[in-house]
Amino acid sequence: MHIYCRVEVLVTDPAAVTGHAVADLWAADIDWSTEEDDLETAVEELRSDLATSVSSIVDISHLADGIPGVEFRGGLCWAEQGPQRDPFRSDEQ
Repeated sequence: MHIYCRVEVLVTDPAAVTGHAVADLWAADIDWSTEEDDLETAVEELRSDLATSVSSIVDISHLADGIPGVEFRGGLCWAEQGPQRDPFRSDEQ
């Protein structure tokens, strides 16, 4: 089964959001020797892109918490800045 959602958020404190995202990144158990970037580059990317920071800390795995008989199996979540768009409608006319 698939659940499709669009969630709109208002970021009232961008510094708090990016700070939280950076703290999560520092705490993550990442073997940076196997990554394309290093920790400092990844931190700078989070600090310079609010949408990336927001999407890095949104945890959709709790979407079905407390619902009997439902188990979260995976999903996809991202953030975009700017006017909303309809991701379920083809851009081709």
